[in-house]
Amino acid sequence: MTITEITETPGSKCRYRIFIDEEFAFVLYKGELRSYGISIGNELSAEAYHEIIEKTLPKRAKKRALHLLKSRRYTEKQMRDKLAGGDYSIPVINQTIAYLQQYGYIDDSQYARDYIDYHINRKSCRRIGLDLLNKGIPNEITSVIYSEAAGADSEELENTLIRKWLEKKKYAKDSADLKEKQRVFAFLARKGFPADSIRRFI
Repeated sequence: MTITEITETPGSKCRYRIFIDEEFAFVLYKGELRSYGISIGNELSAEAYHEIIEKTLPKRAKKRALHLLKSRRYTEKQMRDKLAGGDYSIPVINQTIAYLQQYGYIDDSQYARDYIDYHINRKSCRRIGLDLLNKGIPNEITSVIYSEAAGADSEELENTLIRKWLEKKKYAKDSADLKEKQRVFAFLARKGFPADSIRRFI
């Protein structure tokens, strides 16, 4: 295994992308280059390669993930995207995700439950579903958890939210002209409320 190229990662002067036999292999820090004797033209032993792949990178990825989790929570997709942005390989990312899930640092169902509990009286069911889908949580999970949180009054909950938005917009059904109705309809539709529900109130 011959080191054929070493390049600085964008925005960092201490992280380097290492290419072996003309193909990208992994990212190492400056001190790690010295530790493993990595420089262009040098041979990397199989022992050193496996140590980097199986020990150095997984350990660093876990440390990076835990650091990220200090400031906010992440879904599995969000954490995968973050680690992929750091040039970690899929096997390393999979190993890190498994570790985080094992110890409860990442739990998509709990993330969805907390998100829904916080937003259920502010956002439409559809809007919540789209938000969580963008975070990598499938509709199947969101639907079940939303139904549990809303109970039997999910439709009335949506109606209450529509009324709140109409009050906030100072909308008066009896005096609103066609242009105003269209504007309010478009606004509520963007909020994710179903067309049939909107029509009942405008």
